Amino acid sequence: MARNTVAEQLVRTLVAAGVNRIYGVVGDSLNPVVDAVHETDGIEWIHVRNEETAAFAAAAQAQVDGNLAVCAGSCGPGNTHLVQGLYDAQRSGVPVLALASHIPSRQIGTGYFQETHPERLFGDVTGFRELVSHPEQMPRLARVAIQHALGTPGVAVLVLPGDVAGRKATGDADTTPVVPVRATAWPAEDDVRELAKRINTAEKVALFCGAGTRGAHGEVMTLANRVNAPVGHTLRGKEWIQYDNPYDVGMIGLLGYGACHEALHEADLVLLLGCDFPYDAFLPRRNVVQVDRDPRRLGCRVPLTLGVHGDVAATLRSVLPLIGHKSDTRFLHDMLRRHERALTKVVEAYTGNIADRTPIHPEYVARLLDEAAPDDAVFTVDTGMNNVWAARYLTPNGRRRVIGSFTHGSMANALPHAIGAAYAAPDRRVISLSGDGGLSMLLGELITVHQHGLPITTVVFDNSSLGMVRLEMMVDGMPALQTDHPPVDYAAIAGAIGMRALRVTRPDEVRDALHEAIAAPEAVLVDVVTDPNALSIPSRITADQVAGFALSAGRTVLQGGVGSMIDLARSNLRNLPRP
Repeated sequence: MARNTVAEQLVRTLVAAGVNRIYGVVGDSLNPVVDAVHETDGIEWIHVRNEETAAFAAAAQAQVDGNLAVCAGSCGPGNTHLVQGLYDAQRSGVPVLALASHIPSRQIGTGYFQETHPERLFGDVTGFRELVSHPEQMPRLARVAIQHALGTPGVAVLVLPGDVAGRKATGDADTTPVVPVRATAWPAEDDVRELAKRINTAEKVALFCGAGTRGAHGEVMTLANRVNAPVGHTLRGKEWIQYDNPYDVGMIGLLGYGACHEALHEADLVLLLGCDFPYDAFLPRRNVVQVDRDPRRLGCRVPLTLGVHGDVAATLRSVLPLIGHKSDTRFLHDMLRRHERALTKVVEAYTGNIADRTPIHPEYVARLLDEAAPDDAVFTVDTGMNNVWAARYLTPNGRRRVIGSFTHGSMANALPHAIGAAYAAPDRRVISLSGDGGLSMLLGELITVHQHGLPITTVVFDNSSLGMVRLEMMVDGMPALQTDHPPVDYAAIAGAIGMRALRVTRPDEVRDALHEAIAAPEAVLVDVVTDPNALSIPSRITADQVAGFALSAGRTVLQGGVGSMIDLARSNLRNLPRP
């Protein structure tokens, strides 16, 4: 029976804002909120094993459906567990509201059991973190928190002592319609004219695209066609810009491949479109123009000759009528040829007898997974070597999603992200590319997947090693230390939980296992024992890195393949005149 408590008022306000679930771990100071969820129609509590997972799941849900997602943590340790996933949500720029419950209000400041200071704890995660001290502050603070998360978009934290949550509310829920970020940021006319001038006068233009090109694929392709510009992308930009792209030259950075680095550094003008690429050492530092809807990002990474505040699609629509056609195709064709040659060289480095070689090469698994996955699959990817395989093998098509902790770089994100994605997209196949290191950190979430009946396909790249850490040590000239561990049968663990599981140790078993798992109506874990020595190095490394790697290399290190992208690169050459 409803008692009209502050917690119930909060929950009804969330429902009015379109929230239909809260991820968290029940108990203690959260009990009034959990009870309010139980008493309220239209919302459910998704029990996870760690609050870190709750925040990751909320972040993935928000990335997939674009709406406000909510997670919760109890006082003390519950709050501190939230921090990891909230960092990921904030740096991914997705709307997440965290409910951080607190110790009894009269005990705040006394060193009480499990006391922390959430207003300080979350200070680096969000600009909005407010304590509800009196029932009269609700639901107004809830409304402000919701709108902050949606409007940034990013993280907002509402701190609620358990005793205040259980008190009688003084009013009704707030049913004010939420206002997500939908307005288009149009560039200033002077900036448009200056941008057009620079593009028209440059002989060789290159485009580098990030996640901010979402919704701008057509405009980017039109510009590339008009000025004969090669197009590179970041990992977060891959899903929005690489498909149907005859100008693609790959990526730069630690996961890079192809001719992107050459294209950016040999161009007379580089346009950074909707990207905030953090590895500035890979970026050119001259004749760079940046377009972004967030003016705080302009010039953050490298010096600019021009910064344009505006959405990428809106900016390109504004500037395209002022851009003339360039007839010189030599730069573009040269980069496309270099891109194809680079991919061919890389492919030849790993394809020899790979289908017969054990331990199984992870590149082989990734390529077969790309082939087996549906056209609208949602992939979640663990940090580390799995990022490399995702960057080089998962083929975007405008419908697939690829989600990871690409900016925060947290381990153990793939399975928690998959949980949120599965709730956000129940009609799509969600596939977690989990490293054994990441999976083992939050292994209990397999119970969550099984308990809630989520049909997630978890593919474990099981190499008994922290592959990326091993590579980092080798590049620095250090012997790999404490990066390896004894083999673990993750299929047996999943089976003990009650989950369907397959263990694959031979290459000829991989294809059938993946198809079986993806076709299954329930959750399936596929534990693929892969080669720990199959590492990947960037497409562009320094002499010092090569020397350091040579000092420690006693094992085979492969550059890694690039899956079906080699076919795309070759198809892009079909209409080019022979040199």
